[in-house]
Amino acid sequence: MCAGPFFATLPPEMKANTQSRALAGGLVAVLLAGLTAARGAGMDFEQVKAKARELAARPMREDRLDLAEKLKTITYDQMRDIRFDPKHAVWRRERLPFQLQFFHAGGPQQSQVDINLVDGDLVTELPFSTDFFSYGANKFNWFDLRGLKFSGFRIHYPLNRPDVLDELAVFQGATYFRALAPGLIYGLSARALAINCGGPGAEEFPRFRTFWIHRPDKEGKKVLILGVFEGPSVSGAASFTVNPGAPGAPTLVDARVAVFARADLPRYGIAPLTSMFWYGKNTARKFNDFRPEVHDSDGLLLQTSLDHWLWRPLENDGRLRICTFGDFRPKGFGLLQRDRSFDAYEDLEAQYQRRPSTWVRPTSDWGKGAVKLVEIETENEYMDNIVAFWEPEGGLKAGGTAEFAYQLAWFGDDPNLPPLGRCVATRTGWAGQPRAKKFVLDFAWPALARDAGSTKAEPVITPSRGKISGVSSEFNPHHKTWRLAFDVTAEDKADAVGVHAHLKVAGQPQTETWTYLWRP
Repeated sequence: MCAGPFFATLPPEMKANTQSRALAGGLVAVLLAGLTAARGAGMDFEQVKAKARELAARPMREDRLDLAEKLKTITYDQMRDIRFDPKHAVWRRERLPFQLQFFHAGGPQQSQVDINLVDGDLVTELPFSTDFFSYGANKFNWFDLRGLKFSGFRIHYPLNRPDVLDELAVFQGATYFRALAPGLIYGLSARALAINCGGPGAEEFPRFRTFWIHRPDKEGKKVLILGVFEGPSVSGAASFTVNPGAPGAPTLVDARVAVFARADLPRYGIAPLTSMFWYGKNTARKFNDFRPEVHDSDGLLLQTSLDHWLWRPLENDGRLRICTFGDFRPKGFGLLQRDRSFDAYEDLEAQYQRRPSTWVRPTSDWGKGAVKLVEIETENEYMDNIVAFWEPEGGLKAGGTAEFAYQLAWFGDDPNLPPLGRCVATRTGWAGQPRAKKFVLDFAWPALARDAGSTKAEPVITPSRGKISGVSSEFNPHHKTWRLAFDVTAEDKADAVGVHAHLKVAGQPQTETWTYLWRP
């Protein structure tokens, strides 16, 4: 709504009055006071779905001005010099437990979004203003900032201390968002939708066009965000209710996503999680780096419809890897960071031991499909190269629609994921002969150390297109884990070998099922 700096659009007498009010009472209140708000039924998910349905009925068109070249080519350090002024945060004057801050467009973040604030039945668009930001050493003219909108927003909340507002969640870029629980720092991200992730062909990245952010009650413990997104082949609506976690508890995001297909969608992903895995204990490729491991997540956990728990360690073997886990009405999946020891990473700055895990729990009928894991080769830690999502069977035909509900939990650790024993380490090495590999797994469960003297854990190992040999199974007194070691020899013509392993005690499964794809 504002073609350039907001104050420049006002007559001199109003500008002076507005500036004094801004200094006294906050810029957000001033901007909103001069706008016409839409009264009616407010904005709910059904209304956002109706807008997405309307968008799907026509080809995608871009009605936003393209960024000026100076903003497109801005450097990383120059972009960091553009800072939002916290004094202008939304809801700051109301002393609500939540506050909103906004991101400036530029550099890699070139998407622009409309922001609307919803208070009951009142909906007000919040226009972009340069007065929200300090620009440091950057110098821009009116032309550089014409027609500009925000590139996203972040939510602040007293997550770790009652007297400090921490970042709780960020929505920025395509349909990406991420959240934190107490004691954690940002790591993996989520998305509303993935299109053709893993190919064949190019991936499409739908992006949010408009957000409606509901004002929480003063004593409220959650905030509701609605958004409409679109891409060349799809439009959609999303609802996110963010519930901050208390100490020791996860931050929960209750999500609903409706998809409207403009074109045939043979492959689309629901609840995509995006992370980074450069190398870990199981990585055969060695990199010239002082740290033992570098990753935001170290494995994919799945809970099938039959309550089978599968753990798949992540890998970066220099090749694209795509694995599918077919299911009907799955109960959950997530990318986890299990190793919480600083010694595993030795990184004082990145602190990978504090990166969140994220668990997706369907709350509607997802039908038949597969959890899909895409692992992309990377030579460094600066590229997200891991994606996990639910891919509905059959895709979606042009003109079709689908809707999904689920809950995202962001946490450090959860002893109930799984309720069985878990694999806490996967190590690999040469098995002494061609087309053979050694695996050394460490499993743990709460009663293991106490019962180690009397426990007899029975290994169950199942290979696909390979032969198992050299099996050993024993208690590891140094780590208080149960160590299972074995060799796998690939069949002569096998280009990939699948292996499953778990431990049984007294004839019953004691641990989750570790699963691995090895390519000789």
